[in-house]
Amino acid sequence: MANHKSAIKRIRSNETKRLRNRYQNVTTRNAVRKLRDTADKKEAQEQLSKVISMVDKLAKKNIIHKNKAANLKAKLTKHVAALS
Repeated sequence: MANHKSAIKRIRSNETKRLRNRYQNVTTRNAVRKLRDTADKKEAQEQLSKVISMVDKLAKKNIIHKNKAANLKAKLTKHVAALS
């Protein structure tokens, strides 16, 4: 257990940040799955911009690696372009 007041506060704030990061990551993963399941091209294009924004935010906050974000965006863009 932490002995200093600042360490106790750090434990509390770390837990809060962990939960927030986890929530954002899960929400983004669900949005990616929903986009991959979409068959309509027009709807997929609308979702794509939102999903890309979510992925960029995760990468900016170091929740996911920037290269993973780039790979995800490339694959999703390719998927949407292949829809007819």
